[in-house]
Amino acid sequence: MHRLFLITLLMTAFSMQGQAQDTSNPFATGIDRRMGESSFRVHCSLCHGYDAKGGGETAGPDLTTGRFRHASSVTGLFDIIRDGVEGTAMLAINPDVSDRVVWQIITYLDSLTPNPSDIELPGSASAGQQIFTGKGACSSCHMIGGEGGRLGPDLSRVGEYRTPAELRTDLIKPNDEVDPRWWTMTLTRNNGSILKGLRLSEDTFTLRLIDQNERLWSVSKNSLRSYTPNKTSTMPSVEGVLTTEEVDDLIAYLFSLRKEN
Repeated sequence: MHRLFLITLLMTAFSMQGQAQDTSNPFATGIDRRMGESSFRVHCSLCHGYDAKGGGETAGPDLTTGRFRHASSVTGLFDIIRDGVEGTAMLAINPDVSDRVVWQIITYLDSLTPNPSDIELPGSASAGQQIFTGKGACSSCHMIGGEGGRLGPDLSRVGEYRTPAELRTDLIKPNDEVDPRWWTMTLTRNNGSILKGLRLSEDTFTLRLIDQNERLWSVSKNSLRSYTPNKTSTMPSVEGVLTTEEVDDLIAYLFSLRKEN
């Protein structure tokens, strides 16, 4: 009997140790959520605020959106809380804190994230899909499900990481936030010819671009007289092109794009 109990205890301990590798949270009950809330306020609220909306004493980010800069999965979030993020203000949680407490904090954070199905939008996703491929001409630059252009970000799962408000800004004021991945470059060759395109990559000797016809270029810097980045978006604003109702429809469609679809 004692031996069986010891084996069971060791197996339980081993299981707990390896839970960070699981794909689901093993502590996700209502009690775990309440315990996670208490633990969050003890360990995390100094930076992330009492309500997890950010703006604590060290101005940590809002954790209620369901989107995290350094994690795209539950296990990734576990690792961030447990180990911190090197080179940032995100420190590891006290090593004496158990894995169970970390999972409970994640359960609490998950409860703060709005369910997309609970968000009511004024537009029609089906109408927005028609605008995406038709009047809006979005598919000429953006890919969804492997179909479309490559001159803009793949939008197959854009609803997972952009809110409706952010999507509206993307459509109406595309220059407000441009990731360096989507900067364009103007290259002037030694012979005076000019090449423009999206910067795919750059190293000490070479620049790689994709032009507006989706042709790939690899250019030696030795062959260039100059090269200048353009940090504005190549995407035109839809303001004046689409009606308010059509923008609402397009946002409804884009926000519906996520993994489960």
